[in-house]
Amino acid sequence: MNRPVATGKRSAQARYEVDFYGWAMEQARLLKAGRVSEIDAANLAEEVTDLGNEQYDKLQSALAVLLAHLLKWDHQADMRSRSWESTVREQRRRVQRVLARNPGLQSRRDEAVSEGYLDARDRASAETDLEVERFPPQCPYAWDEMMTREIKYEPSARR
Repeated sequence: MNRPVATGKRSAQARYEVDFYGWAMEQARLLKAGRVSEIDAANLAEEVTDLGNEQYDKLQSALAVLLAHLLKWDHQADMRSRSWESTVREQRRRVQRVLARNPGLQSRRDEAVSEGYLDARDRASAETDLEVERFPPQCPYAWDEMMTREIKYEPSARR
């Protein structure tokens, strides 16, 4: 059975809805060829916005994990581990990489810390069995402290 071939903007919309990969490759080809008048501008703009938001989400997520481990470190000193120390180092590197690759996110850094901290409180509470109210309602760490404070596991300090 022959299916009618759609043309123009309607075709791009249909392809976007049923074959995202094919649509994306087609949009890339059109852009590279300079055939801007043929692109699916509305959907392409939406996807580009989503790409930017994904970078913000990566920053916020790394901050949430980092902050949860700082909270656990400070509120359960007797449970500290080399794993917690390693996680703090890893998440600091992730935060630094996201910001280095996306300098435009610097302006949203404080927002990402605030949102990440809300998740961090819940995560720390779940992982420590401490009530969420035991943790400060607002992030207690300044940026420099969060990113550079020495976190060093010492096995002899654990009881």
